[in-house]
Amino acid sequence: MDFLEDVIDLFTVACAGFERMLREVRPDQWTSPTPCAEWDVRQLVNHVARGNLNYVALLDGCTAAGFLRMRDADALGADPVGAYTRSARECTAAFTRPGALRQVLDYPLGPIQGRQALAVRTVDTAVHTWDLARAIGASEELDTGLIAWIDGHLDGIYAGLAETPTSASTTHRFFAAPGGAPEPGASQQDRLLHRMGRRPVRVDEVQVPDHT
Repeated sequence: MDFLEDVIDLFTVACAGFERMLREVRPDQWTSPTPCAEWDVRQLVNHVARGNLNYVALLDGCTAAGFLRMRDADALGADPVGAYTRSARECTAAFTRPGALRQVLDYPLGPIQGRQALAVRTVDTAVHTWDLARAIGASEELDTGLIAWIDGHLDGIYAGLAETPTSASTTHRFFAAPGGAPEPGASQQDRLLHRMGRRPVRVDEVQVPDHT
């Protein structure tokens, strides 16, 4: 999996993008709905921060069952921005430990090497950055290099896992199901988001054919 050689750098890019978006959240937006129907903005941010901490726990020997038990535990406290930035730093530092990228983790979707787990984490962070942008009405443009890497290697990133967004027969327990087809002429980012179960085009942006 040579495409995973730069996974730590790519994760850093994804985390920086999420942090920039997070700093745009206004005080009155923490309870706003997001594209993830079960989460408001605070719950979405908590999911990403908690995910970072849970991946550190996997490196420290946490089991898949333990990972799932902690999945929704509060990680933000009274300082969501600070809590997220600390979680990103801790996750990055943990995966730069000697041998961490080769370590086999007891991941909920099956045993996985650290470098592949971090690639999955990178995808999750990038997609949720878009979710957050959509929720707060901010610019939805993600890092083009990051999007190109994810789009070009999505099958490899999820290879061997029990559930994957690239499989039509997946259970969609962890990944949203795509609906319909991407809009004609959709960008690479929008095509990727569609594969990840998002609807990049807003309802009010859809062009209605003129049949008169």
